[in-house]
Amino acid sequence: MKLYISADMEGITGIPDHTYIDSSKHNYERARRIMTAEINYAVEAAFKFGCTEVLVNDSHLKMNNILIDELHPDAALITGNVKPYSMMQGLDATYEAVMFIGYHARAGQPGVLSHSMIHAVRNFYINDHAIGEMGFNAYVAGHFGVPVLLVSGDDEAAKEAEELIPNVTSVVVKEAISRSAVKSLTPKKAGELLTGKVAEALENRRKVKALTPPEKPVLKIEFNNYGQAEWANLMPGTEIEKGTTIVRYHAENILEAYKALLVMTELAMHTTFSS
Repeated sequence: MKLYISADMEGITGIPDHTYIDSSKHNYERARRIMTAEINYAVEAAFKFGCTEVLVNDSHLKMNNILIDELHPDAALITGNVKPYSMMQGLDATYEAVMFIGYHARAGQPGVLSHSMIHAVRNFYINDHAIGEMGFNAYVAGHFGVPVLLVSGDDEAAKEAEELIPNVTSVVVKEAISRSAVKSLTPKKAGELLTGKVAEALENRRKVKALTPPEKPVLKIEFNNYGQAEWANLMPGTEIEKGTTIVRYHAENILEAYKALLVMTELAMHTTFSS
């Protein structure tokens, strides 16, 4: 059995704020070690269950956070930018299961460091249904017919996962007090919990169906200000909905929608404020 792991950082044990997830801040190196160790618990549990291959895709920010010299020796790692499918790079139909480690809630919702890709985004929509990174990535997995069996993160991420994916195994390693404060398990206890939950998720894998994406989806991205929408609208095929900061794109399939999202959010980050 081949297992694919997409690993974000905001939902990792003990991480409460931006000083842990920003490479220029003082807590970042410590967070990298915690993140790598947490992934190792999942990888080890997967191999013990009987998985023959485990691919880990570093999915946070510049996507070069995981310490490869400390990663489980039998795992393979995708690291660095730019990746055509970003947080889901490397996944294909040969995999039987996907797990999301260290995930967070979507923009505008409660939860530790909740957001959707970039802070310029208020909402992502697929066919007028609001989703976050978790939902979009689950749709990409569904395009290949691969179910998302497990999501780990804070309690709000777990709630989002359970609403999105019937019978998913959620792993709550910390509880959100606010967007920048948590009540957390220790890394060792979180690792022990994750070990058991990975085995449980793999055991129950036939109870989880892949999340089927809609055909020819309409992607909408609602930005915080009009300048961001203007930048995103530079991508051919997009249009701004009149009187809003929403940019719309009609895609052929969910993979095209995902690439469009990456391009539009990258463009939107060029927006500046006058001094």
